[in-house]
Amino acid sequence: MPGVAAHVLSMAAVTAALTAAPQAARPAAAPGEARTPRPGQAYAGMGALGRSARPVNTTKVPEGHIGGMDVSSWQPGVDWAAATARGARFSIAKATEGIAYKNPYYAAQSRGAADAGMVHGAYHFALPNVSGGAAQADYFIANGGGWTSDGRTLPGALDVENNPYRNGLDICYGLSPAAMVAWIGAFTGRYEARTGRRPLIYTNYSWWRQCTKNDKRSAANPLWTARWRSPTPAPFPGGWKSAAVWQYDDAGLFAGDQDAFPGDGDALRAFAAGPET
Repeated sequence: MPGVAAHVLSMAAVTAALTAAPQAARPAAAPGEARTPRPGQAYAGMGALGRSARPVNTTKVPEGHIGGMDVSSWQPGVDWAAATARGARFSIAKATEGIAYKNPYYAAQSRGAADAGMVHGAYHFALPNVSGGAAQADYFIANGGGWTSDGRTLPGALDVENNPYRNGLDICYGLSPAAMVAWIGAFTGRYEARTGRRPLIYTNYSWWRQCTKNDKRSAANPLWTARWRSPTPAPFPGGWKSAAVWQYDDAGLFAGDQDAFPGDGDALRAFAAGPET
């Protein structure tokens, strides 16, 4: 597919530029406003789906949860001690995107979270139009997305959401629901085969219903759901009955996006140590 090859080449070229220069704060956008990022600039929540009209939650973590955060190259310098003091107990950093981009700040972000005593993990921003799911799982694992059962490392996360680049494609990257389900299965199957752990799946209710026809087969994987400025993380897509991680806002107490884990620190460490049953 010549179009895909050209896209991969452009991704590689932009990666070098992104690595060389720190990025500014990510651009603000009104709810529903389309952003047009450069390759590599996508992040968890880029699709801005699942946002309500409620104001930003800047004062507290949702009741019954402990606080966390997710970051990408839009947060090159994080005050990890300050985040811990405010209540953050875990962090998930973007490691990779597609098969040509590596977050140049990932190593420092992962180390900073670990040094601050946080449970930490990594996520991969999926580009299903660029390559197969298994290839992207391999790229993710090779560049920070692995897992170890030390109780401090979260399983890697697959971020599948609204296509932010479009490139003449729809929000489902030009894939049919059946093809998207197969792509996700290829990624998650390869990740589990290589690490012994099912990855988290980051998504939102609207995208999952449209792009997979609300497929239920992925519910064996733990869910990281995006539902901003809502009193609860529900409703859940597919066959999920609960969320392991809830991205509840795109700004607030901590740098980056705001996340919550249901339970206490012991439960979080037990989840990290896994595997889930």
